[in-house]
Amino acid sequence: MIAVGLGGESAVAHATVDAQGRLRTADLALDGLNARAGGRVGEVVAVPQLATAARLARRLGVIVSRGVVVADEDGDLHLWVRAQPEGEDVRLAVSGWREAPAWQPAPDAAATLAAGGDWHWETDASLRLTFVSLEAAAQAGLDAFALLGQPLTALFALDDGDDGALPILDALARRRPFDAQAARVRASGRKVLLSAEVRHDAAGAFAGLSGGAEMVATVEPVEPEALPESFTGGLDKALRRPLARIVANADSINAQTDGPIAPGYADYAADIASAGRHLLGLVDDLADLQAVERPGFRLAPEPIDLVDVARRAAGLLSVRAAAAQVTVERPPVEAVVPALGDFRRALQIAVNLVGNAIRYSPEGGSIGLSVTGDSDWARLVVTDRGKGIAPADQARIFGKFERIDPSEVGGNGLGLYIARRLARAMSGDLTVESTPGEGARFTLTLPAGPAPRR
Repeated sequence: MIAVGLGGESAVAHATVDAQGRLRTADLALDGLNARAGGRVGEVVAVPQLATAARLARRLGVIVSRGVVVADEDGDLHLWVRAQPEGEDVRLAVSGWREAPAWQPAPDAAATLAAGGDWHWETDASLRLTFVSLEAAAQAGLDAFALLGQPLTALFALDDGDDGALPILDALARRRPFDAQAARVRASGRKVLLSAEVRHDAAGAFAGLSGGAEMVATVEPVEPEALPESFTGGLDKALRRPLARIVANADSINAQTDGPIAPGYADYAADIASAGRHLLGLVDDLADLQAVERPGFRLAPEPIDLVDVARRAAGLLSVRAAAAQVTVERPPVEAVVPALGDFRRALQIAVNLVGNAIRYSPEGGSIGLSVTGDSDWARLVVTDRGKGIAPADQARIFGKFERIDPSEVGGNGLGLYIARRLARAMSGDLTVESTPGEGARFTLTLPAGPAPRR
């Protein structure tokens, strides 16, 4: 590898990255490393770790220094990267250049991660994230690059086991692998099980964790004899995992994380990712459809804050709203409107309503998100300024597989049907008011309740 040509760990190689992430200049060592990753001067930096450091330094406007490990030919390079903003450019100074054999998990750990991981993540010795799969960040409604350098707990909230213990703590104390660590994705509350293998540096010291996160099924259990051929009997999981991997890989290709590709291929990858997300949404909707149509389906009420539900829904869809150039007007953070309902299902309804409002809002438009309450009812209202819904269609849109305009991109005609069934299973309702050409106003109504515990 190139480290030999640098004359040891003390050598420093320099490069300059412009505002578009392109490599402007590079010393011989960095030019060679970037070239082996598929890049060249004048193109986007092809080494993801260097590109990430430059992006963070530019975004934060401060010097970013960190140790990284870069795959290079048959081994790894342990480097220290210093990224310093200089006007519109970022200057990189890379030192260390220590060669090491490529890290490989133990055979049993590799099998565990391959079998049980829907997402992949890695940390350094301080348990700060050094890698998060694009799929994990997208499903959590977060920016994968923004998570880098953050504590593992910025992505996952760890839960105690049945015995009150945290498997990850015992694993860290004993420097050994762990699995079945219960956790929740912090942004969405989605339950996952974490497993990880311990990483060691060349000297044998603890260097971090390389782990996976397996999503825990959230659909209510179904008696096998009642629905022996049910969709949720395993087909949904069998479909979800390969679809999620297709989406993650297509996103990686589109983002050109492994090096520049022809623009046409990047566009194809974006189309594949979009189609994969649509199919994933359909899988989720079909699983929910079976649940809500079960005879006697009800949801156990609990005290929730409908303002918190509304703000979380807006946060989860902030990236989509920004991409559509639509502003979501959130309720004040200090407001509280108590209600009785199932938090996860109320959030699912709110996400559906806000997502529809983003889809139908004009570019540069805004979406109103307000929450009010009285002694009897709590109401979450989502208002858009789109094309509106004709009176004859306002009842039809809550039907199963009903779409006003089947030629429109996105949607499968199940979202509002499921949302209303969920609202009514919480002793509430979901209604719409609209005037064609003036937008639509959807109202989720739930019974008023006591203030939820914080």
